[in-house]
Amino acid sequence: MAADPHIPVLLNPLLRAVAPVSGVWLDGTFGAGGYARGLLAAGADRVIGVDRDPMVFEMARDWAADFGDRLRLVEGTFSDLDTLAGEPLDGVVLDLGVSSMQLDQAERGFSFMREGPLDMRMAQDGPSAAELLNTADEAVIADVLYHYGEERASRRIARAIVAARPLTTTAQLAEVVSHCLPRPKPGQSHPATRSFQAIRIWVNDEFRQLVEGLSAAERALKPGGQLAVVSFHSLEDRIVKRFMQARSNTGGGGSRYAPVQKFAPAAFRLPFRRAIGPDPGETDQNPRARSALLRVAVRTEAPAGRADDGALAMPRLPVKGGG
Repeated sequence: MAADPHIPVLLNPLLRAVAPVSGVWLDGTFGAGGYARGLLAAGADRVIGVDRDPMVFEMARDWAADFGDRLRLVEGTFSDLDTLAGEPLDGVVLDLGVSSMQLDQAERGFSFMREGPLDMRMAQDGPSAAELLNTADEAVIADVLYHYGEERASRRIARAIVAARPLTTTAQLAEVVSHCLPRPKPGQSHPATRSFQAIRIWVNDEFRQLVEGLSAAERALKPGGQLAVVSFHSLEDRIVKRFMQARSNTGGGGSRYAPVQKFAPAAFRLPFRRAIGPDPGETDQNPRARSALLRVAVRTEAPAGRADDGALAMPRLPVKGGG
């Protein structure tokens, strides 16, 4: 977690990767406004800040007005960013997952380190984590933990959650999960890390939002426009990587067993062969940067299309009604 939540992860690597910055950019995960301010300082004419959490705009009131009409704030999900922007874009930035600012707010229920109501809703609407966990079938909860959090003890934890219902606080859930797993060794993450991640993704439908947001960026970007995505765990990064590969026709060729497919014109080109990590020293100042990866794609002149969901490795719940 960053000591200063206003300095987003990988800001300097991102600004170098997309330089020179100009024109109209959209920050689809506005949060504390760190990327938006970085883009404006780097040369963006205007930035459209989008966030599904209405609280972030209340927190931005003290400084957003300083930028005048160079900064426009819009409440909504980045899955609709092309509609919310209302104009062609020169760049789109997405910072996936939960923000340090949200983790620090115990009343939001995102953190197992701070006791609060078991909520986890980014947009503060729809069913909360408590409502879902207290009503869902045990098999559904197990599938969520396994497919969204890669938790190998998912069935054991789901059984314990059902036995402990009703759950109302983050501390209760963290205790239930911790009792199902071995005590962590020094340097290992908290036992509840994977479970909290999985439940948060479930509550906010984050993987579907991500796939829709990537497609929306493809529709919104001008030729030469840049898409920059920062992710923090392997499931998110895998979806982003495969989307960019699929839409740039760099997903691999055929073999004598599987002939090369005929592709539509590439909608993106990839300026970097690999994901970009943090600068030396950034992880010392911000431990959250350790797992962060940045991927960049540049829009071509080809018409916008859509990647096949089956090629994106998006985790799916096999049990009907899983969210």
